[in-house]
Amino acid sequence: LPAKDSQGNDMGLNETLLARGQDRYNIYCTPCHDGAGSGDGIVVQRGFKPKPPSFHDERVLSLRIGAIYDVVANGVRNMPAYSSQISVDDRWAVAAYVRALQLSRSGSLNQIPADKAASKRWEIR
Repeated sequence: LPAKDSQGNDMGLNETLLARGQDRYNIYCTPCHDGAGSGDGIVVQRGFKPKPPSFHDERVLSLRIGAIYDVVANGVRNMPAYSSQISVDDRWAVAAYVRALQLSRSGSLNQIPADKAASKRWEIR
């Protein structure tokens, strides 16, 4: 992520940024990529081809966050560019959210603070 947003404010990875990224992702990305980033959105379920890649494929997992930003901004293959619909700061938020989706698949309950896990009634088995 860049150190500063377009207004010169610090741009840190935090809940606000991820919530904004999730919001924009749900609007612009889920129709094709679905909520989990598997590439099985409603457009794909209704016959869109080719199916977009899963964000959890090795090739996509290896992308740097700047490359994810670039795809959101400029598109790739069948994916259109979103630079005219999604602001620069929101593109970074989407890229950060996509990375969070990727990491969510490889995380374990041991990485969640015990008090947070207990409040959700999650337990390690």
